Amino acid sequence: MKFSPQSFYNWYRETLRNPKYRWWIVLGSLFYLFMPFDFLPDFIPGVGQLDDVAIMMLLVSEVSQMMIEGFKTRQATRTVANSGVSSPDEAVDVEAETVS
Repeated sequence: MKFSPQSFYNWYRETLRNPKYRWWIVLGSLFYLFMPFDFLPDFIPGVGQLDDVAIMMLLVSEVSQMMIEGFKTRQATRTVANSGVSSPDEAVDVEAETVS
């Protein structure tokens, strides 16, 4: 199995978007940021902070993207509810009478 930054990014993004694991990923990322010993140790000047910056950028970008998508979804739901127009997924119950 090959390791690539793209495969890590895809795994991170998909796991973060899963509600079951979301908070574990957020807490794990924050824990990783504050650990002095990690993939690239922080006591090495400059290089030691590269992995921390990458994890922080991933976390901030993905959480902000999820917040924006959630806000847009809430706005769309609120707009549909206020307009009085039923969505295509809703069933409309109608009583029919025959006309002769």
